[in-house]
Amino acid sequence: MNRAGWHLRANAPAVFWLVALVVVVLFHRSIPASAWLMVHLLLLGAVTNSILVWSWHFAQALLRGPNPSSRGMVLRLVLLNVGVLSVVVSMVANIWLLTLMGSILVGAVVAAHAVVLGLRAHKALPSRFGASVWYYVAACLLLPVGAGVGAALAAGLEGEAHARLLLVHMAVNVLGFVGLTVLGTLTTLLPTMLHTRVADGAESVARHGAWPLLAGVLMAAAGAAAGVMFLCTAGLLVYLGGVVYICIPLVKVVRSKVPVTFAPLSALAALAWLAVSLVWLAMLTLTSGGWEGLHGGLEVVGPVLAAGFAAQVLLAALSYLAPVVLGGGPAAMRGRVAALDKAGLFRVVLTNVSLLVSLLPLPSLVRVGTSFLVLAGLAWFLPLLGLALLRKPAAAGEGTTPAARPGAAAASSAAAGSAAAGAPFDPAPGRRWGMAAAGLAVVVLVIVAGIVSDPSALPGLNQAGAQAGVVATGQTTTVEMTMKNMRFHPDKVEVPAGNKLVIKLVNQDSMVHDLVTADGAESGRLYPGEKATVDAGVVGASMDGWCSIAGHRQQGMVFTIVATGAPLAAPSASPGMGGMPGMNHGTTAATGPSAAAQLDFMKEPAAGFAAHNPVLPPLPAGTVHEIAMKVTEQQQDVAVGVKQTLWTFNGTAPGPTLRGKIGDKFKITLTNDGSLGHSIDFHAGALAPDQPMRTINPGETLTYTFTATKAGIWMYHCSTMPMSLHIANGMFGAVVIDPPNLPVVDKEYVLIQSELYLGPQGGIADLAKIQADKPDAVVFNGFANQYDFRPLAAKVGEKVRVWVLDAGPNRATSFHVVGGQFTKVWSEGRYLLDGSDPTAASQAMALAPAQGGFVELTFPQAGNYPFVSHYMVDAERGAHGVFKVSG
Repeated sequence: MNRAGWHLRANAPAVFWLVALVVVVLFHRSIPASAWLMVHLLLLGAVTNSILVWSWHFAQALLRGPNPSSRGMVLRLVLLNVGVLSVVVSMVANIWLLTLMGSILVGAVVAAHAVVLGLRAHKALPSRFGASVWYYVAACLLLPVGAGVGAALAAGLEGEAHARLLLVHMAVNVLGFVGLTVLGTLTTLLPTMLHTRVADGAESVARHGAWPLLAGVLMAAAGAAAGVMFLCTAGLLVYLGGVVYICIPLVKVVRSKVPVTFAPLSALAALAWLAVSLVWLAMLTLTSGGWEGLHGGLEVVGPVLAAGFAAQVLLAALSYLAPVVLGGGPAAMRGRVAALDKAGLFRVVLTNVSLLVSLLPLPSLVRVGTSFLVLAGLAWFLPLLGLALLRKPAAAGEGTTPAARPGAAAASSAAAGSAAAGAPFDPAPGRRWGMAAAGLAVVVLVIVAGIVSDPSALPGLNQAGAQAGVVATGQTTTVEMTMKNMRFHPDKVEVPAGNKLVIKLVNQDSMVHDLVTADGAESGRLYPGEKATVDAGVVGASMDGWCSIAGHRQQGMVFTIVATGAPLAAPSASPGMGGMPGMNHGTTAATGPSAAAQLDFMKEPAAGFAAHNPVLPPLPAGTVHEIAMKVTEQQQDVAVGVKQTLWTFNGTAPGPTLRGKIGDKFKITLTNDGSLGHSIDFHAGALAPDQPMRTINPGETLTYTFTATKAGIWMYHCSTMPMSLHIANGMFGAVVIDPPNLPVVDKEYVLIQSELYLGPQGGIADLAKIQADKPDAVVFNGFANQYDFRPLAAKVGEKVRVWVLDAGPNRATSFHVVGGQFTKVWSEGRYLLDGSDPTAASQAMALAPAQGGFVELTFPQAGNYPFVSHYMVDAERGAHGVFKVSG
């Protein structure tokens, strides 16, 4: 395999983890452990793969002597990604033993890599910049320690122990493993990117610069492990000194050749964020007042180090090195360089200004918008890489140029000059300023849009303190709060008027929750075990807070912020039910007035309308039925001209009708692809509900096994609280277990009655209407009057069996066929009328919510026979259909 092909395969895992990172960021509200994933897909996945690949590459370029076989390197990459995948899967699935095994494998592979590089450097002849390889060796020997600490953190440590180990983890992995590698490489790589000579004195800096960096890492980690905060501060400052020392020759290089292209600009921006983060961390250790206070700061600085430092330096290196190692001749290399440098200055400005703004105390919409701009600026690299790879190679004969050895190029000005064959076009100063201004303009537009969307959220304008005329004290009140058993603990927080309130929040419940305040502060979705720090701003008047997941507020998940010593003021504005943040669960559900105004029960649907299939499915073969049930959230029509965002089983409301016989075993695999917790409860099985009926969070799966021992039409539904809302919003269905010796009939239909409590057009059900028992419509099989428009077929003299289930959640039914008489009525496990008396018949079957049965009848003449709930008000608001009987 040639070198270009080897690099394509070796770097594929890093690109895969970057793509996975983009997916997680885009859909993080629906993915468990998304905050952890966003950092570790980058650092553990993409960065670790890249460090192994490129440290191997640079070691071969910088060290004199024969190069070893790459087979061992391939094996290490395979094992590394097995370990990374194990850690990622285990964290999402919460399997700590798998986390431990994956961490051990990752640490062992990187340690083995360190040994291989160390032996190679020890045997090599003297080289001008061979000292850089020892940076890699030291970095790779640190990672196993960090991997072990990461496994310990995953075990669920809390409080001070968690904060201390988190700092150890960051110091060893980010400052040690990533930082040493990056700083050891940029000494030679940055001049190469700029196509200029290495600065005088760089060789000496490279030989000695590793010592303060390594000392700083060890001091900070030892201080955190021992609980000595001062030692942590000292270690961070020593490390910062090492960074400054290594940057001295880099500053000389930049002064001699101003960077104008993406790779060097991104690398320099990464160094700036590293320095800012180090100062930030050192200040936190000095001012946090203890390990618990430090913890929240670490959780903010960590993502900044990941996005600002690690991601930018990774993309800088790949943007420069990918065209070089792919070769193909000067023309091909210039084309690839140009592709990867497209809009380079615009991307750098967009990413870094957005990252800075996202850290400022601005409205949450501004912070969210700029965070997505950071993602856009970084992720832009992926399609550009695709374009670069798709470029056709040069014709045979152009071959590999001297620039194919970037490490060697970095070591000598002659080689750096040869690399200039791949230098991108240097845009004119006016164009450069235009790109920078465009990037800045996009950020400004997002800031303005966020402020216009929520002007009350501006600091000093939105806060209750300003509204009540309270002067900010400059002091902060920090409160620890947990979420458990659908409650906030504590549910009352007292804050001196004028103080800033910071809430350290932990979700100790079994389902997803969030926290919002009347003034617009919010935590975002927190999965079980996740934490967040919520800045509620300056508090000057009492206000409410709540969980905005649908129904949780109504179930009592609320708290109160009491501003002590505040002057009397009007109550803080609290959003209405339809406008509460999070009420739509991250779906496309809308807000606004109820869609009930659009109800027209007589309006004909469009010609292509297809009614819900009411035919009872045939009895399946066998005695074991394995069924996959998936929870989804999607907009569906519930009446002509009325849409709602329903929560469904397998995409329909009601869910699929299941069928079996007594003694059959049902094995249900439930997967939650929704954006909040859901569950399933099968009335057809008798068993302890604790585990099979438990609520599972988005992305989780459970297996529910039961044996049907009793006959009937049994309801199944979501039993997550508030249960009434989940049922009313579409989460119900039927299981038919045939009574023994049930005679065959000509036709069998299933009709499930339920109620519609319409929210806004495209929205979810209105919980206030549900609790008041005021439905807007009552329907069969999920759509008002659908069988008026698409009647059920029968023939004169045929025996028709109609299974009826009342799914509720609130209204009873009295099922009646106009013009028909029931010769058999079977309800809730018994015959009320068995057909043995030819003179007996029934006119209606009464069912309360969650009850079911069947009726049998024959039609004496051709014609249209309406069927209704004989609670006539319900028949008149949608519980109506027609049997169309032919002669």
